[in-house]
Amino acid sequence: MPIDPHRLRAIEDSDPPPTDEELLLEVARGDQQAFAELYDRVAGIVHGVVRRVLRDPSQSEEVTQEVLVEVWRTATRFDAERGRAKTWILTMAHRRAVDRVRSEQASRDRTDRVGQRDQTRDFDEVAEQVETRFEHQQIREGLAALTDLQREAVELAYFQGYTYREVSELLETPLGTIKTRMRDGLIRLRDAMGVTA
Repeated sequence: MPIDPHRLRAIEDSDPPPTDEELLLEVARGDQQAFAELYDRVAGIVHGVVRRVLRDPSQSEEVTQEVLVEVWRTATRFDAERGRAKTWILTMAHRRAVDRVRSEQASRDRTDRVGQRDQTRDFDEVAEQVETRFEHQQIREGLAALTDLQREAVELAYFQGYTYREVSELLETPLGTIKTRMRDGLIRLRDAMGVTA
């Protein structure tokens, strides 16, 4: 099929499409048509870069739009002598995506810290120590007020973990006597510590 010479002449006379760099320079001058064309060229790859960093589809779309708006606003900063337009835009996209990841992580960390702080019980460490020492002192005084048999039986059973029968055997005292002495001793100890039944 022969080539139409009129069509061939029209193709030869038409200008080649503008480069990304040329479009970006026009965008810097406020050319909305140039921005629309540049947008169509780069939106897909910008979204791809952002999506690889963020993974979340809705956040990726949001950040992609932010990047393209930033291209419109900051096109005057592009310097064609320092690099290609696409590289400039994709670097911007990557940085914006990384910033979003860091921001999300910082937000989660703050939330975690607040949650942990709210879960931990506030207490006065000095007051806690004073109260513990006071309780220990009460126990020592209470034990001192017991008879020897009561004190020995209570110490063996409650501080050393022996059973009533083992205490009976160790002290060579009938089991019934040990139980009575321990019961009486615990009542006296409780009273000495001011514990109500």
